[in-house]
Amino acid sequence: MRHCSVQVRGLLTREELDRYNALMEVGGFLESQTRYDLAYTVQREVDLLIMPAIERLKEKSRQRDRDTEAYLNSKAASREAKEDEEKD
Repeated sequence: MRHCSVQVRGLLTREELDRYNALMEVGGFLESQTRYDLAYTVQREVDLLIMPAIERLKEKSRQRDRDTEAYLNSKAASREAKEDEEKD
């Protein structure tokens, strides 16, 4: 069974995390019994379960990019204002 990243797990809701842990336990048991055909089905369910958390992680990244852009724009504007003051 493939685990999701720590970042994604951190964005799972409590209910999603409980279900994730249960599915991983079931999948691990199935793999130990060499029932890879059934473990594959469980892995697909895990992949579907973590999709909302992946989207939340992407949105956090997009928000961080917007915040960085706003910060850099404000720094550039203050630098231009300072240069204009020095010219006068």
